[in-house]
Amino acid sequence: MKVLYVVSEAVPFIKTGGLADVAGSLPKALVAEGVDARVILPKYSNIPEEYRNQMEHVADITVPVSWRQKYAGVEKLVYDGVTYYFVDNEEYFRRDGMYGYGDDAERFSFFSRAVLNLLPAMDFWPDVINSNDWHAALVNVFLKLEHNGDERYENIKTVFSIHNLKYQGIFDKNIMGDVLGLDWQYFNNGDLEFNDCVNFMKGGIVYADMITTVSRTYAEEIQYEFYGEQMDGLLRSRRDSLRGIVNGIDVDVYNPATDKYLFENFDINSLDKKLENKVRLQEQLGLPQGRNIPLIGMVSRLVEAKGLNLIIRIMDEILTHEDCQFVLLGTGDKVFEDWFKDLQWRYPTKVSTNIYFSNELAQRIYGSSDIFLMPSIYEPCGIGQMIALRYGTIPIVRETGGLKDTVKAYNKYEATGNGYTFSDINAHDLMYTIKRALTEYESIGLWSQIQTNAMKSDCSWKRSAKEYIDMYNQLIG
Repeated sequence: MKVLYVVSEAVPFIKTGGLADVAGSLPKALVAEGVDARVILPKYSNIPEEYRNQMEHVADITVPVSWRQKYAGVEKLVYDGVTYYFVDNEEYFRRDGMYGYGDDAERFSFFSRAVLNLLPAMDFWPDVINSNDWHAALVNVFLKLEHNGDERYENIKTVFSIHNLKYQGIFDKNIMGDVLGLDWQYFNNGDLEFNDCVNFMKGGIVYADMITTVSRTYAEEIQYEFYGEQMDGLLRSRRDSLRGIVNGIDVDVYNPATDKYLFENFDINSLDKKLENKVRLQEQLGLPQGRNIPLIGMVSRLVEAKGLNLIIRIMDEILTHEDCQFVLLGTGDKVFEDWFKDLQWRYPTKVSTNIYFSNELAQRIYGSSDIFLMPSIYEPCGIGQMIALRYGTIPIVRETGGLKDTVKAYNKYEATGNGYTFSDINAHDLMYTIKRALTEYESIGLWSQIQTNAMKSDCSWKRSAKEYIDMYNQLIG
């Protein structure tokens, strides 16, 4: 089976968020299962020289952008057993950063069209093209509208993966002719039209043979208005082609036994070393040191969707009446950044607020904390809770999206479950859940059991990769 994974970013080459982690992990897991999975993404100038210098030039072509012809090169690099292709055009991709430019519609429609037009030069004819998020959504549109009747393309099946429905790629409708070069009938019939604008993601959904999201629960949630971002009606109409497959994490990268950032490496049989990590992190952050002081960690973008308003309403109550510490790492909206800075000022012996991002500190928080806080309002999949489980740090999550699929409430009577959960968007429910966790932390035997359950959780890509393969097989018959 041959699969081409089309994406706008991928670890280790370029990353702004979780999409890059998926693109760096899922194809590797597919290859391990015997699939010829390859990845194609833009050749950004921000890709480190160490990778750019290893790229092999494959071919040059021209790609139409409406009435204009634009250069497109393709370069190849094999990394960690996976073949990566890079679409080269310095006009579009030699810039600081990746997104947020006024011509993003042109840049990523060019990329989508180039992917298809470069296939003959790449000498790789996939059975399935799996495109991801709005940046690659038009691959499905161009395949059906511009390569119809070409026998080389006619058997290719398409999967469109939604990683976050909130970001849809919405642009002024006038790009239909001057940028996309498509007939207005595909706007007027509703295929691409969205509130009198062009919506790339809508086109990807309409023209895909199969649609996936990054968790089973999120696939259900987005068919309802609250989560549907005005696309719920379309998604309900395609529910028979919609499948949720929960993401995994790279268990070789996220491994407490080998993580180079930890003070002490540990595994499920040496959890006493995890406590040593806690004491060393407390020392690093200037907090009082104590192996028995429960440490609550949080690594997050500081935005409303992460449930920060719930935390704001209850954190004073927790810190005033509970013997615990709280450490935060992240950046985001200034109102949240300022609130957490003030929280540290008010509780200097209990709170460490770190308004920046550091992989080293993030890994130390995952590896050193007792509890990981992630009360998101919505979370398509989430990665933080799975890393926390891997490191024996017990997650407290709201039952939404991938959080619901990966964290199961601990039942002390049956010794089952790997974390703590609450369902409603309610600050008091969060507070009671935190207090329950802090109470049960005091029981060494009970806490050791839930840590063991957490670290035995299967958060690898192996299971998810097999679900993707089943779906691909279903598509190609």
